Amino acid sequence: MSQEPLLPEIGAETFGDISQDAEGNLLSHAQVIRNVIAEGQAAEAADLDFFGVGEHHRDDYAVSSPEIVLAALASTTQKIKLGTAVTVLSSDDPVRVYERFATLDAISNGRSEIIAGRGSFVESFPLFGLNLDDYEKLFEEKLDLMAKLRHGDPVVWRGEHRAALRNTQVYPLLENRPVTTWVGVGGSPQSVVRAARHGLPLFLAIIGGQPSAFAGLADLYRRALKEYGHQEQPVAAHFHGFVADSDEEALETLWPHYQRTMNRLGSERGWPPASKMSLQAAMGPRGAMMAGSVETVAAKLASATKLLGLSRADIKYSAGTLPHESMMQSIKLLGQEVKPRVHELLAV
Repeated sequence: MSQEPLLPEIGAETFGDISQDAEGNLLSHAQVIRNVIAEGQAAEAADLDFFGVGEHHRDDYAVSSPEIVLAALASTTQKIKLGTAVTVLSSDDPVRVYERFATLDAISNGRSEIIAGRGSFVESFPLFGLNLDDYEKLFEEKLDLMAKLRHGDPVVWRGEHRAALRNTQVYPLLENRPVTTWVGVGGSPQSVVRAARHGLPLFLAIIGGQPSAFAGLADLYRRALKEYGHQEQPVAAHFHGFVADSDEEALETLWPHYQRTMNRLGSERGWPPASKMSLQAAMGPRGAMMAGSVETVAAKLASATKLLGLSRADIKYSAGTLPHESMMQSIKLLGQEVKPRVHELLAV
């Protein structure tokens, strides 16, 4: 059952993908990080509501410590919310996550957000000496602790994978409110119910298939919240996307970078070679990718918002080796033209 139409926030996200310059040369990790900061500043200038930075520990992404990048942005922006997309909580210490985000919250004057998830890669597990056999147990336990820590109050907690907390106060103290902590999930009903059990807002990662396939998960989450006795919480969604002057321009601009990225992932995961037809299908009216002209992207975002009852829709505007200049233009169009058009469509 869909919710009443909302006027959602619109955000931009990046994983700090290693992009290329005009000659096709790959940029250094350092330059990509500097570009991400410029992109975050552009997101605020375009009147977007949120800027998210992913966490990865592999050579095709530059950002392994998103909170440091966000702290740099916090000191050069005024109003845009700043968060992760996602914090890989399974391989981190929730106490340290709280400390970093409480610090970011102070620097940004209350604009920090955590999107806690398990991520789409597992390279952080061996890197930090964790056993993949504990994949599910680690996330369950650490999310339980994070749900308590986010309020900034003394915590009593015991688990298997870190030292117990015995009415322990963690610092710095928060100034005004709990740190906003979303639970990022893919298509698992169990993950949706877990977010509801903790009374945490839900962030759907809609990166394939059709957005309509997630309507049942959104409804399940809202029912589970009531069953657990929690008040209503927001639901948001993450999409891949790219805004251009026309659908054709978006397709032709994205294709070589999409092909390169998908073929690399395919070689790691046993997927067939990428096809332009699959990209066209994802960009189509019922596909999950929010890519195309302003009108195309706005119409798809408005439709997904109505169907899922979204309070925010974030677009991952980076796409493999897509150049910085193309991403900057996409951010500008997303904030200055797509966002107001989405609100117009939903206000009817």
